[in-house]
Formats: sequence, C-alpha cells, structure tokens
Amino acid sequence: MNLSIEEKLNEWFTYHAPTEDQIPKYNAIRQAARDFADVIVQNTPSCADQTVALRRIRECAMIANQAIACRGI
Repeated sequence: MNLSIEEKLNEWFTYHAPTEDQIPKYNAIRQAARDFADVIVQNTPSCADQTVALRRIRECAMIANQAIACRGI
C-alpha cells in the first residue's frame, strides 16, 4: 500500500475503535508487556535505569498496539 504522507497522518492521528478480532491481540501484547515488566521489577534495583526500562516496555506495547490499530500503515 503506497499512501501519501497526508493519508498516513490521517490514519495515524485518528481514533480506531478496536474490532472484535483485534481485542485478543491487544490483550496478548498488554499481558506480555506486563509479564516482562514484572521480571524487570523482580530482578533489578529500583533506580533510574529500571524506570527507563519500564517506560520503554510501555512504549513498545503502545507502538505494537498502534501497528494493529493502523493495520501496519
């Protein structure tokens, strides 16, 4: 799919209500991110690096969910 930048921006910055088939995908990503976050918390000291690691997990989950919502656009 070869979209213009305007079409991509419209897709990226529009709310996409989840479809029935997307909901389990969102949930799987969210659970995997939560599980990984638990491993980080259980095995690293509470410090700035831990905070950054957790933040990056959140970012990864959000971006992965965006890939679902925007259908890879």
